[in-house]
Amino acid sequence: MFNKKKQPPIKSLVAYGCQIKGDFSFSEGFRLDGELIGNIVSQADKPSILVISESAQITGEVQADHVIINGRVDGPVLARVMLELQPKARINGDVTYKLLEMHQGALVAGKLCPMVVEVSAEGKPTLKLAANNA
Repeated sequence: MFNKKKQPPIKSLVAYGCQIKGDFSFSEGFRLDGELIGNIVSQADKPSILVISESAQITGEVQADHVIINGRVDGPVLARVMLELQPKARINGDVTYKLLEMHQGALVAGKLCPMVVEVSAEGKPTLKLAANNA
């Protein structure tokens, strides 16, 4: 999704020292440097990116396509496409992701749950053996 296309622009920011209480939804890109007490969810109709900086703290559920965490999250995280856990990431909750990049130093106190894409028997490629003496 993000490899071939340009990432969505970050159009919203909650600065360091600011606090939001309540659920928060966004479209395209959002960066959190402050504190959010509530759930944060991206709108599913457009690709989204969520950046949780080193100074940020969330108490609640997190959902977006591409999630980059370097701060603290107390609650479950759902990355529909990619989850990047940077060195100072601290998560207390279960993490669900399609792709995961975890840097040394990141901590998760919860289950890591990859989203597995089911492949039908017809969708599997036929294997041909190279070791054939004929």
